[in-house]
Amino acid sequence: MSPAASTPAYRRLSVEERRAQLLDAALSLFAHRAPEEVSLDGVAEAAGVSRPLVYRYFPGGKQQLYEAALRSAAEELRHCFDEPHEGPLLPRLARALDRYLSFVDSHDAGFTALLQGGSVVETSRTTAIVDGVRRAAAEHILSHLEVPDPGPRLRMTVRVWITAVEAASLIWLDEGKQPPAAELRDWLVEQFVAVLTVTAARDAQTAALVRALASADA
Repeated sequence: MSPAASTPAYRRLSVEERRAQLLDAALSLFAHRAPEEVSLDGVAEAAGVSRPLVYRYFPGGKQQLYEAALRSAAEELRHCFDEPHEGPLLPRLARALDRYLSFVDSHDAGFTALLQGGSVVETSRTTAIVDGVRRAAAEHILSHLEVPDPGPRLRMTVRVWITAVEAASLIWLDEGKQPPAAELRDWLVEQFVAVLTVTAARDAQTAALVRALASADA
């Protein structure tokens, strides 16, 4: 076989493929560095392209690229809570948390920068993207509770728990990912039951839900 025959044919990437390539490179960098530590030159180098090519696809520069990468990460986070409505509730929640903590583990410093805010590239748009993930997660969980027209106390309880999950994830990273992820997951599931139980003392709708959970586990 001649050298020419053994060389793979060059394939020009489509616009969608090139954009996806650049986003993948950017996400890889943002996953392990604070946004202000990532440069367009770094993204270009990671993607194996020139800086002008990055600008061609993201004429708004680093800010536009960061927001696009953030939307991509946010979509991945939303999918962490996609779980079939089958079987007992708490194992479903545990599986969703497994995916969430795996995302946290793989994105590390980028996850910390994302949730703690204060970045020089943070804007009202990036804040809205992150808040959208929180709201989507809460809606996913509420749908699994199968409570018709959940009231404000129950909705608040779920959203407070989502905040606790975020805080625990940040502390987990700060503590060198200890305790092990499986132990953290179980603790967060137990916390979910605990906050529901506290709310149940003040809300008949949540009390009925807690009784249903107890019956399912009996």
